[in-house]
Amino acid sequence: MAGKNSTTARTLLRGARVLGGEPQDVLIDGEKIAETGSGIDAAGAEVIDAGGRILLPGLVDLHTHLREPGREDSETVHTGTRAAAKGGYTAVHAMANTFPVADTAGVVEQVWRLGRESGYCDVQPVGAVTVGLEGKKLAELGAMHDSAAGVRVFSDDGKCVDDAVIMRRALEYVKAFDGVVAQHAQEPRLTEGAQMNEGTVSAELGLGGWPAVAEESVIARDVLLAAHVGSRLHICHLSTAGSVELVRWAKSKGWQVTAEVTPHHLLLTDELVRSYDPVYKVNPPLRTETDVRALREALADGTIDCVATDHAPHPHEDKDCEWGAAAMGMLGLETALSVLQHTMVETGLLDWAGIAERMSHRPAAIGRLSGQGRPVAAGEPANLLLIDPDYRGAVDPTGFASRSRNTPYEGRELPGRVTHTWLRGRATLVDGKLA
Repeated sequence: MAGKNSTTARTLLRGARVLGGEPQDVLIDGEKIAETGSGIDAAGAEVIDAGGRILLPGLVDLHTHLREPGREDSETVHTGTRAAAKGGYTAVHAMANTFPVADTAGVVEQVWRLGRESGYCDVQPVGAVTVGLEGKKLAELGAMHDSAAGVRVFSDDGKCVDDAVIMRRALEYVKAFDGVVAQHAQEPRLTEGAQMNEGTVSAELGLGGWPAVAEESVIARDVLLAAHVGSRLHICHLSTAGSVELVRWAKSKGWQVTAEVTPHHLLLTDELVRSYDPVYKVNPPLRTETDVRALREALADGTIDCVATDHAPHPHEDKDCEWGAAAMGMLGLETALSVLQHTMVETGLLDWAGIAERMSHRPAAIGRLSGQGRPVAAGEPANLLLIDPDYRGAVDPTGFASRSRNTPYEGRELPGRVTHTWLRGRATLVDGKLA
């Protein structure tokens, strides 16, 4: 396991601001938090002067593309989990659109074991809903759940489960073991040839438009299906103001519907596409300033449950080309917490406890990860991160741990820097450097 030689059994954090509160001491002993309070005496422990930095529970990502097996030129489980550790993550859910697709017990177990071997964060595979992501036949949902990987989240992300009968059957099937279907809401007939958000900018640029209704119509159908079946539905990378209203309505009915938003949809807009830089090409597309405001407000009021990165690494040649030929996707793991500090904390929409709720507690609960997303308290697993909120610096992808460099934030100044990450008491990141 990575980093074993860089830690001691006991670590005392002096003056850490737990969830942004008053400074206190936190003692890590083995895999757990042993004690919190002031003036803790821990003879023989390694002492870290937190200096007022903020201590949060380790982040949990419901939506990560680790690319292995099949596209190791863009990312591997090892490089992706190193990137996760640098971003303060202690658990990620690895999406199923690999080669071969993670639609069998064998493939999800392979990804799960690669995560355990890497040791930088927990890797929970997401199983495909349909065989080969083709939307025609249900994959081995029960076998993936019963495998060593214990899959609880299923998604054809990258593609939409657009057949209502297949979607209903999937919801019915996972209900038996409290699973959840995570839907990539995109009506394919409404997005044929689409290159960016449909609106003023797409009209001016002459690029094929991706209408908001392509997302919203699928969400409307699926929340009704989830209610009919009485099963759990999760909406991936929600991106429009209309989608927010649909989720808000579904929740008002008491239906088991949850939703995520990406950091980039909280910050970036379709105006950036005027540059024709394919780094801004993503699925779903960057939307309008009105949508961004609605997403921020919905994350703040709890309509949107959590933040998920949709970390989508691509090799240089898949992005350094003309817009129409470029792959869709952006990196997210190493910048997510900084973007949330910028868009939600510094705007007063959330405090640090709210960030912990939406980036750790809620995604862990949705994914049913019992050992993650826990409170920073005695007796709990020591899955933790320290962030220096006063740091300001331009994003430099040459220092990323990811194998790819397709970040939309290159050169942009963002606040906050994760300095330390612990996975069950073992340091994976120390002073900003991977252990």
